[in-house]
Amino acid sequence: MTVATPGTHPPAGSTAAAPVLSVRGLSVAFPSEAGPVRAVREVSFDVLPGRTLGIVGESGSGKSATVMGVMGLLPETAEVSGSVLLGGRDLVGLGDRELSAVRGNDIGMVFQDPLSALTPIFSIGRQLSDALRVHQDLTRQAAWNRAVELLDLVGIAEPHRTARAFPHEFSGGMRQRVVIALAMANSPSVIVADEPTTALDVTVQAQILDVLRTAQTETGAGLVLITHDLGVVAGYADDVAVMYAGRIVEQAGANELFARPTMPYTIGLLGAVPRPEARASGQLVPIGGEPPSLVGLPAGCSFADRCPAAVDRCHSQEPPLTAVPGHGQVACWRAQDIVGGNPAASSLFSRPGPAVEEHRPDRRVPGETVLRVAELARTFPITKGALLKRRVGTLHAVSDVSFALRAGETLGLVGESGSGKTTTLLEIMRLRPPERGLIEIAGTDVAAPRSTEQTQRLRRTVQIVMQDPMGSLDPRLPVFRLLAEPLQAVGTDRDAVRIRVNELLSLVGLDASLADRFPAALSGGQRQRVAIARALATEPRIVVLDEPVSALDVSIQADVINLLTKLQRELDLAYLIVAHDLAVMRQVSDRIAVMYLGHIVEIGDTEDLFTHARHPYTEALLSAIPVPDPQVERIREHIVLKGEQPSASRLPRGCVFADRCPLYPLLDDGTQQRCRSERPLLHPAASGTDHRHACHAR
Repeated sequence: MTVATPGTHPPAGSTAAAPVLSVRGLSVAFPSEAGPVRAVREVSFDVLPGRTLGIVGESGSGKSATVMGVMGLLPETAEVSGSVLLGGRDLVGLGDRELSAVRGNDIGMVFQDPLSALTPIFSIGRQLSDALRVHQDLTRQAAWNRAVELLDLVGIAEPHRTARAFPHEFSGGMRQRVVIALAMANSPSVIVADEPTTALDVTVQAQILDVLRTAQTETGAGLVLITHDLGVVAGYADDVAVMYAGRIVEQAGANELFARPTMPYTIGLLGAVPRPEARASGQLVPIGGEPPSLVGLPAGCSFADRCPAAVDRCHSQEPPLTAVPGHGQVACWRAQDIVGGNPAASSLFSRPGPAVEEHRPDRRVPGETVLRVAELARTFPITKGALLKRRVGTLHAVSDVSFALRAGETLGLVGESGSGKTTTLLEIMRLRPPERGLIEIAGTDVAAPRSTEQTQRLRRTVQIVMQDPMGSLDPRLPVFRLLAEPLQAVGTDRDAVRIRVNELLSLVGLDASLADRFPAALSGGQRQRVAIARALATEPRIVVLDEPVSALDVSIQADVINLLTKLQRELDLAYLIVAHDLAVMRQVSDRIAVMYLGHIVEIGDTEDLFTHARHPYTEALLSAIPVPDPQVERIREHIVLKGEQPSASRLPRGCVFADRCPLYPLLDDGTQQRCRSERPLLHPAASGTDHRHACHAR
């Protein structure tokens, strides 16, 4: 069992060391037909050795454009001004050859998508050794040996063997570790990490953040961490810069910013984040409106149209970034009112409050069972050969999964990638006899013979909302036709279709004027609302949601979560939801089923499971959820699981979690033998409770 606790952070105002990176007045503009897009506007910050600067903000706020400008990775059409001083040398204006000598040597980069940073035709060891030899005078063997050492340092198992593997043979978490090894290979003075944990499971995220901290410790580098996850910032950043509409609107030490956010935008971001350490407390508080276009920005504060505290001056003059005593710098005309607790300003914001005792008091008591799954199993053949394929094994994607879902209830499926969550959803949506087990929808066994009309009626009963609305909405169709399509498929006449489409737009909070727009002309939140409306078109009783908010900013995410809660209450819907964000799951779910390697290892009421988790895997998942509060996050113990999830093609004979279980080494010989030889069954955590877990040790 590896328990990680964040290290001691120096005081927010520490200036004992000179900055390793100093950015002053950085501006970036891109040409467009409508005029220049001012993506970054007069951004200034310092990065100190051994310290972490977190940069946060919504999509389009300029975070990535800023670090790309620092790295010199912007396209030639971009106009860059200002200065980026690295070791006393200004990088702005340098040619590509000069910057190539700096990148990877003095400044390392961890990209969001590791596959884009790794060459698929070269082995991992080759890519690491080449990165070393470009900047250091090393022999081929010495570079290879150092590459193996780096893989071992970032926690890659059997580095001598895996160094000869190729990127496609690694999991997402392992690839990200390799990219971190590349970034730290030449001991840079600055490491830039652009959304390094996006789309990763919470357990893998904990591992990656642990590796980033190791890289920073080994090199002594200053770290620039770009992320939308405020919990990650709370746990790992020393200083925080909040960006909006291309500029920094608040900058302070992490403790000061989270304890006393002053810019209304920062307050809004924190209010929109689900808090995993607190019971769900009804609705989240989204930021209203949309960010402004970066072409032709308004004369005043760019946040004024969305700010509940805006006054006339905010619409006519843009506030400068001004020092606030004991805090940092804030760009807001009303900063002193907010800091001073002036009721006229501070009462306008819904700040994150303490936990409440009642769990979602607006929810009804669940009704009849609308979905029943019993002993569900799904396997896939593993084949070999390019022309004549032969079966060489079996992948056990789902094994013996059982649960029930009632009207008005939300059941969440959680677990790492590869645990079988999405496969379970798709097996339900196929409406065909399962390979093994039972699927019963609204009292109808999907394996029973039925007519076309009965199948159509069953299809109307269960609908799905996909993770990426752009992938599920036909880009060639306007919103009206997207919503009309499922209605026409079930034989609804033209007049009724028009009426129903208007009802659906109103139901999900969209204006009727959007009916003629195409998906590309909508914001991310609007697209997801259209996807939800499309799922509701045929008046289903069950809605299946596969990562419905993972691709959205925190404020839009809060808006969509509130919408889903409202719709469930009004329409008595049953939700079966998959999400990797457990803080979101606590907010929306009544019950949670934890899956690992195709098996449910724990299932129970959400609050009972969060407060009294019984299975070691559930404990690891919960400990890995970042809490958006430095005072809480930095004293928590994090259970960092070692190794990777085993292959589903070679299921262990006994407990599927035994190889990674932090409890296993502490057990007596008899219990260890039982864990290795006997598959544990779900049993009640206490008599008379629905909370069940599968563990021999508890």
